[in-house]
Parts: sequence; C-alpha cells; structure tokens
Amino acid sequence: MDPTLNRISHADTRPIALWLFVCAVLVFAMVVVGGVTRLTHSGLSIVEWKPVIGALPPLNEAEWLAEFEKYRETPEYQKINRGMDLEGFKGIFWLEYYHRLLGRLIGFVVLVPFLYFWWRKRIPPGFTLRLIGVFALGGLQGALGWFMVASGLVDTPRVSAYRLTAHLGLAAVIYAYLLWLMLDLLRPTPVAAAPGLRRFAWLVIGAVFVTILAGGLVAGTRAGFAYNTFPLMGESFFPVGMWSQQPWWVNLFENVGTVQFNHRLVAYVLIGVIAAFWWRIRKLALPSDVGAANHLLLAALALQVTLGISTLLLRVPLTLAAAHQGVALLVLSAALYLAHRVRRA
Repeated sequence: MDPTLNRISHADTRPIALWLFVCAVLVFAMVVVGGVTRLTHSGLSIVEWKPVIGALPPLNEAEWLAEFEKYRETPEYQKINRGMDLEGFKGIFWLEYYHRLLGRLIGFVVLVPFLYFWWRKRIPPGFTLRLIGVFALGGLQGALGWFMVASGLVDTPRVSAYRLTAHLGLAAVIYAYLLWLMLDLLRPTPVAAAPGLRRFAWLVIGAVFVTILAGGLVAGTRAGFAYNTFPLMGESFFPVGMWSQQPWWVNLFENVGTVQFNHRLVAYVLIGVIAAFWWRIRKLALPSDVGAANHLLLAALALQVTLGISTLLLRVPLTLAAAHQGVALLVLSAALYLAHRVRRA
C-alpha cells in the first residue's frame, strides 16, 4: 500500500472505491453465470471468439441458421445433441452469449471510469499501475476463457478440467484483487495485530483458494454426479478405485472419485482452519468491524458447507450448485477483509 494514501481524504477516494466494488460485484456475477453456463452445457454453443463483432447476436433467421450450422460441426452436437433443432440451440446459445456479454460489460465498466479518473487526476499516487493490473488480468481471463472453450471443440465434447479450474481460479484472483484495492482506499490504516495473526489470516485465504480450485476440478470432471452420499463415499470413507489410474498422480486430477474425495478433504481442513481462526480473533480486543467480519466468515462457511452437502446429495441441482459457487466468493470476501484489517502497517 502506498503511504501517501494516508494523506488523501476519504471523500477523494470513495468514488474510486465504489467503482472497484461495482467491478467486483460484476466479477461475482460472472462467476455465477459461468457456473450456470457450465451446468446447462451451454458453454460450447458459440464456436468462435470474436471479442468485438461477437457482441451482437444473430439478428435474423439466416444468421441463426449459419450459427447453428457451425455448432452442428462440433463434437458436442455430433456425440451428445444430435437431432437438436434450432429452438433448442437458441436455448443454450443465449446463456453462453449472456456470459460473454457480461465479460464485455466488465471490460467497459473497468475501462471508462479508469480513463475518467485518470483524466481528472483523481487516482491516488501509486495506484495507476495497480489499476492497469486489473486490465492485464481481465485480458488474460478472456484469453483463458476461449482457451478453455477451444478444448471442447476438438474430439471430446467437454472442456478441459485443468483449463476450467484455471479459469475459475483466475476469476477468484481478479475478484480478490479488486476487493483488496477497494479496501486499501477505504481503510488505509491497519489495526494493531500480532504478526502471527496476519500469517493466520493469509493461511485462511490460502485454504479458501485451494478449496475453490478443488471445486473447479470437481466441476470439470463432473465428479459431483458420483458418490452422492455423505459423509461416506458409497459405503466407505475412501472411494472405490481411488488410485486405479496410471500414473498415480493422474488420479488427483482426473479420477472422479479421487477428485471428489480431495474436495471433501480440503473442505474439512478449511472448516478446521476457519474455526480456529474465528476462535482466536473472538478472544482479542479488536475493533467491532473485525469481530463482525469474523462472525460473517464463520456464517458464510456454515452456509457454504450446507450448500455443498445439499448439492451433492441432490445430484447437483442448478440453483444449489450455482449458489455454492457464489457463496465460495463470499467466504473469500470475509477472509480478505479480515486479512486486510490485520495486515502489516
């Protein structure tokens, strides 16, 4: 954090902080819409990446038929959706279109206010390069999104679980980065806290992020549709055939039983880490907002665990699965706020 922020009035930085908050909310929505797109198998319906001219959907029957014809050449249509009519195609097309349109909207919302604040010399010292970093991450995310989609347009009608997980992970990084910049503007002065508490806070953030990545692998391998029992996986704690694939390390990323087990395992670790962190903070004399965020972190975790178990037992219903993905970012938000408040001065 640039120390000159302490000499900038709160009123001067509030509009920029609000802008960053709006950007973070849009990224949050993008993650949820992306989850819905994946769950409805709509992500492979648009087979080209046209960042500019692709902003317009088909406007007449001829354009719709041309777009449908491109889709009919994909492995997904030929192996899964053969016989789908034009109306069925429109149903999956619009979900992917809105997902991409939201991405373009985020780019617009990031760029235009940035140029305005830069032109009016409202950006605090040391923040210009950090805000340019938002553009760099956004551009990388767009390219990674297409890289992910392209993996499902050749041979196998399914995107790479590795690329999907990377796409989700980068979205979480962008979301966290936006929130951190916002908090730097709103609360530039940290509270007094022992170094051990700061390290503990970053351990919580790391555990949340690893859990999100493990969830991305579950989504990419569709492991949520296997072993729909809890707390056991079938009739045992460990799934059958957990290490059946060769080489052994492939099981960690491609064996649906192992992938789901790993997600459960890191979730158990996350529960323990957050519970210990919550217990430690509640015994310290810290400002009331820190205590409130601490309780919010625990409540968000409880909701996330409930959603995760319910999603599994009910075989991944769309609403619960999308909520589970969204609440993961709420857990991350509370952890980030706490880490920011107890960070090093």
